[in-house]
Amino acid sequence: MPGNPAAAEQRCPGCALAYDEGAVSAALRTCPACGWHYRMEPAERIAYIADRGSFTEFSAGLRSLNPIDLAGYEEKLSEAEEKARMKDAVVTGVCTVEGKPLILGLMSFAFMGGSMGSVVGEKVSRALLKGAEEKIPVLIYTTSGGARMQEGIFSLMQMAKTSSAAAELDKAGVPFFITLCDPTTGGVTASFAMLADVILAEPGALIGFAGPRVIEGTIRQSLPEGFQRAEFQLEKGFVDAIVPRKDQRRIISTLIDLHRSGK
Repeated sequence: MPGNPAAAEQRCPGCALAYDEGAVSAALRTCPACGWHYRMEPAERIAYIADRGSFTEFSAGLRSLNPIDLAGYEEKLSEAEEKARMKDAVVTGVCTVEGKPLILGLMSFAFMGGSMGSVVGEKVSRALLKGAEEKIPVLIYTTSGGARMQEGIFSLMQMAKTSSAAAELDKAGVPFFITLCDPTTGGVTASFAMLADVILAEPGALIGFAGPRVIEGTIRQSLPEGFQRAEFQLEKGFVDAIVPRKDQRRIISTLIDLHRSGK
C-alpha cells in the first residue's frame, strides 16, 4: 500500500545509509547494507530461533512487587508493562530448534532497560533449574543495564541466585549457552551471563560491567577504540564467537548436537 516514504525511511547508525523499515525487518532487524544489528524484542527472536509453533512460555504469571516500598516504583512498572507489552524484562519458555528441545530465556531492554529485579532473577533461575531437572539445554539472550536498583538489596541478591542456578545446571552436565546482545552490562554481566559453557555475542554489542564513561572517569585515561564492544571482548577472550542473527539458529542447533555427542 502507498504511504509516506519519509515515515518508513530510517538511517543506519552503522553506515548512515537510508533504507526502508520493511527491509530491516526482513533482515531480522539488521541493516541490509552493512549488517548493523538493531535491538530486538523477545517475540521477534522466538520467531526466528524456535521451530514454528513450538515455544511454550512458563513462569508467565510472575510480576514485580515493591519490596522496599520505593515511592513511584509501581507506576514505573505499569508504564514499563504498557511500553514493552511484557510483565517484566525476561520471557522464558521451552521450544524446539530443528526438532531438538531447548529452554529459552529472552531479555528485553524495552522493560526498564532490561534491569534484573526479583522477577527476572527468579525466572532466569527457574529456567536454569528446569534445564538441570529435565536435562534440556538452556539458551539465554541477555540485554540489560544491570541490577534493578529500585529493589535495593533484593536486586543484588539475584546475582548470587542466578549464579547458583547456573552451577546446578553445570553439575547436572547440561549445556548452557548465552548470546550477549546490545547492551549487556552491570549485574547481569557479573553473574549468569558469563557462566555459560559457550558465550556468543551479536556483532557490535556493548558488553561490560561499568560503562566506558564511568571507567574513563575512574582511571583518568582514554579507552581504546571499540572498548567493550563484542569484537574487543572476542579478542580478549571473554566471548567465544560473534554470530550474526542470520546464522544463530544454525549455530545453536550445531552446539546442541556437539554437546549431546560429547556426553
